[in-house]
Amino acid sequence: MIRRVRRKGLQASKDSTNTKNAPAVISCLEKTSAFASNEEEEGVIYYESKHEVDWTCLPDDTLVGLFSLLNYRDRASVASVCRTWHCLAYSSSLWNSLDLRAHSLDWDMASSLAGRCAKLQRLKFRGAAAANAIVSLKTRELKDLSGDGCRDLTDAALCMLAARHEALDTLQLGPDCEKITSEAIKMVAICCSNLRCLRLSGLRDVDSEAILALLKHCPNLTELGLIDCGVVDEIALSTATSLRFLSVAGSRIILWSSAAYLWSKTLNLVALDVSRTEITPNDVTCLLTSSKLRILCALNCPILEDASDSVVYHCKDKVLLARFTDLIKGMTAISSWSYQGPGSNGTFLEWRGGKIGQQENISMDLAGWTEWVLSHGLLRIAETNTPGLDSFWLKQGTAVMLSLIKSKQEDVQERGATALATFVVVDDENATVDPARAETVMHGGGIHLLLHLAKSCREGVQSEAAKAIANLSVNAEVAKAVAMEGGISILASLARSPNRWVAEEAAGGLWNLSVGEEHKERAAGALANLAADDKCSMNVATAGGVHALVRLARFCKHEGVQEQAARALANLAAHGDSNGNNAAVGREAGALEALVQLTCSNHEGVRQEAAGALWNLSFDDRNREAIAAAGGVEALVALARSCSNGSQGLQERAAGALWGLSVSEANSIAIGLVGGVAPLIALAQSDAEDVHETAAGALWNLAFNPGNALRIVEEEGVPALVCLCSSSHSKMARFMAALALAYMFDGRMDEVATGTVICDGISKTGGLDGARRMAMRHIEAFVQAFSDQQALSVAAALWAPTALQQVADSARIQEAGHLRCSGAEVGRFVMMLRNGSPVLRACAAFALLQFTMPGGRHAVHHVSLLQKNGAGRVLRAAAAATTAPLQAKVFARIVLRNLEHCQTEGLK
Repeated sequence: MIRRVRRKGLQASKDSTNTKNAPAVISCLEKTSAFASNEEEEGVIYYESKHEVDWTCLPDDTLVGLFSLLNYRDRASVASVCRTWHCLAYSSSLWNSLDLRAHSLDWDMASSLAGRCAKLQRLKFRGAAAANAIVSLKTRELKDLSGDGCRDLTDAALCMLAARHEALDTLQLGPDCEKITSEAIKMVAICCSNLRCLRLSGLRDVDSEAILALLKHCPNLTELGLIDCGVVDEIALSTATSLRFLSVAGSRIILWSSAAYLWSKTLNLVALDVSRTEITPNDVTCLLTSSKLRILCALNCPILEDASDSVVYHCKDKVLLARFTDLIKGMTAISSWSYQGPGSNGTFLEWRGGKIGQQENISMDLAGWTEWVLSHGLLRIAETNTPGLDSFWLKQGTAVMLSLIKSKQEDVQERGATALATFVVVDDENATVDPARAETVMHGGGIHLLLHLAKSCREGVQSEAAKAIANLSVNAEVAKAVAMEGGISILASLARSPNRWVAEEAAGGLWNLSVGEEHKERAAGALANLAADDKCSMNVATAGGVHALVRLARFCKHEGVQEQAARALANLAAHGDSNGNNAAVGREAGALEALVQLTCSNHEGVRQEAAGALWNLSFDDRNREAIAAAGGVEALVALARSCSNGSQGLQERAAGALWGLSVSEANSIAIGLVGGVAPLIALAQSDAEDVHETAAGALWNLAFNPGNALRIVEEEGVPALVCLCSSSHSKMARFMAALALAYMFDGRMDEVATGTVICDGISKTGGLDGARRMAMRHIEAFVQAFSDQQALSVAAALWAPTALQQVADSARIQEAGHLRCSGAEVGRFVMMLRNGSPVLRACAAFALLQFTMPGGRHAVHHVSLLQKNGAGRVLRAAAAATTAPLQAKVFARIVLRNLEHCQTEGLK
């Protein structure tokens, strides 16, 4: 049997390009330009060009600009197009920043990337294993190193990183760096004397020696973050006169009365973050007396918030960022200090477009630092899901997060989107989304901002934006807004991403878009198109797509949605050889029953897609029996009976589903008993080749049973099969029709036919003997059509490998390699080699040749079955028989050669 994956939608214009380089670049560049198209249907983007594009004539700087829009994989792909593109794709300007968080960076991968990373300036990685492999990149000029998921990062690994990257300007590691000690910090200070910014999160203890080493060896250190650390020596920090920016957010053991007094008197800080600590109102007031301190961030400090009225400070030149202050007003004031452009009124939003965003050292920027600490702080607060914060989130928190996702800093954008994705979920186990929070995001313009962010070429930003959209779309009103803003097509494009995180989040977002029948249909259609791709189908399943689609198929009454859901399930089940989605769909409660029920729909499209899904699902043994138990045999026979005037697609799928079910002999018998033979014979007389194949395949399976074989004769199926065998344009249809006729007249049906009253139709055509003679004549003609008599004679005379190969090549039907036979079927063909009819002996040898040809999908399986049946002796006898037809002798010898070939390959 052959699976068919169904994808709706037009293909790209054939005239879009006509040069040798275009296919390689278009496959990559279309991803970045897809969002600009206004033409979309069910998640498919269309491209059209009225003029030919000669990519070879583009200037080098234009190509480099285009390549800069691609991710790292696609840059590597375009580098293989030609020598010019290879040189341009390796331009140092394209490899000054690298984000490897989505990749499992090991020594081999790092070594392969090393040639491109000589000028690398900025690197992001995830995990201790990646940190160990970074040294192989040979990035001596690296300035900015950022690591996530560093729980298992050790002192030794960090010391090695520091020793190999002495030019580091910025180092960020977290969260939960619990294995890093003060000894490693001292080594970082010694090796990386150019450090300006150091942010470490989750350390157990940062002692005075580590802090003093940083101050001694890193004279340019202006920003220090010791976030969520257990113990921080506040006295040692009081000597850090070079610091301008300090964050001790979440640090648990700090003597604040001492720290506030010392820091306010000795430090030259302009910005300090004490969020999530036990700082008191008096300590805050003391810190704000410092003449240089401009910004104090104190989010989620319980003791401070309980007595916030007692905090006193001069608000004109200082900003306190806390839950009880106006955060947006404070951010606006900070932005006005950072940059006052011509005609600007100092608002925070106007600052974003100014020159400050282009500064090389963003850590020296007040607004940039504020964005960073706010994004980090709000995310941590959202992750803890602290109760009693509803008022804060609705009045201030949401607006701040929406502002952060417009930042010029990529990591701030990411954390802002992650915070939005996190704070709306109030119950992780039940995936419960707070409706007021979700709708506040929507009313604040968050949907438009997130969809715009999802169109970024940076995969980290794409992933977090897609996650936020997915979580927000659980809410009905938000889901409508996402669909209306074009979110379905954007998510569909992201779900095709080679980045697993991006694809899974986007696929999850698609199935959450299930509000309003129109949006359900479009979202299900987009999932169906994604599921047509093997890799994407795994992402859809991982994101919960199977459950969502089955629910749509079971409970939604809108026919368009039912059709798309069934098509999506059909496509998910079409990759059974490469993933487990086929079995997963069958295991989903109510899936098979729902699809069987949909075959009875009044809508032809629903019936067609449901039958297609059952066809694909029937490739799994358990599914096959479960479909029959759910009433699938009766339903599909009724569908086949009613679709004689239906579309070609409906006929093909109805016959295909019966073909799939009839692989089981019990199901085959059941199909015959409920009247399935007659409608299959009618479908076999269709004008469409695809219908010929599926109907012939089903009749071939049915004919294995003698009772069904007699039914085929009685229903005047012999003339229909003879017609297929002799005149169909499909080689597969002709082949399976011939095999069905061979089953019917190899002698087994005669026992059933003995004593049976022959119907008038058969009597008029000469009875069983007349039907047998007709069948044998056309089986012989079919085998002759694939036989080169001259090549056969040469092969029989010499038995030379080249001569046998020539015969095999002329006889081979490539598509037959997709057919899989059971042990009983293979055994029956072996028995036919001993049949008294020379026609059947030749047909059996021809069939076994097709099933064992090297390279066939199931050739090894068939060879194993032949070996278990002891077929070698029968094949040798057939090849040596003096009275056997020439085709039978030569074909049998080729099958023996195929057996030897598989045995030899198995020993390698």
